Amino acid sequence: MIIRSAAIAEASEICRVLRRSITELCELDHQNRHEALCGWLCNKTPDHVEMWIADPNQTVLVALIGDRIAGVGAANKNGEICLNYIRPDLRIRGVSKAILFELERYLMANGRTVSHLMSTATAHGFYISAGYMDDGATMLWRGNQVFRMSKRLGPNVRPG
Repeated sequence: MIIRSAAIAEASEICRVLRRSITELCELDHQNRHEALCGWLCNKTPDHVEMWIADPNQTVLVALIGDRIAGVGAANKNGEICLNYIRPDLRIRGVSKAILFELERYLMANGRTVSHLMSTATAHGFYISAGYMDDGATMLWRGNQVFRMSKRLGPNVRPG
């Protein structure tokens, strides 16, 4: 597996990975409710992905297995992990963990000592196992319940 910065030319494939991951892996969250899915998927378009990749205040990473995108992650310089999604057929193969590791490295390289994220119910246990802790009450985001989480980063804390 190789993890590297995403390229604008990959926006459509990245978008397909994001949409499939949300639709197929996060059913616990959206429960196939039209409103919840529409709210979650509304910005998962090639145009939005291109803007995210071009934004100098964040990084968008792709995990490659062979020549195909296996996962997508993003974090911004404010210390927030914004995306961590994988292709459904590659679940539980370490892709999300590898992406998370690189996103945390990016945050530390940008002087951040704490990482923040909003987790789905689907991913909540994954983030707890990676050292994240709930940071306040759950909240509603685009029709879906999310958990605000954080993790202290630093030289003595192993990323991911």
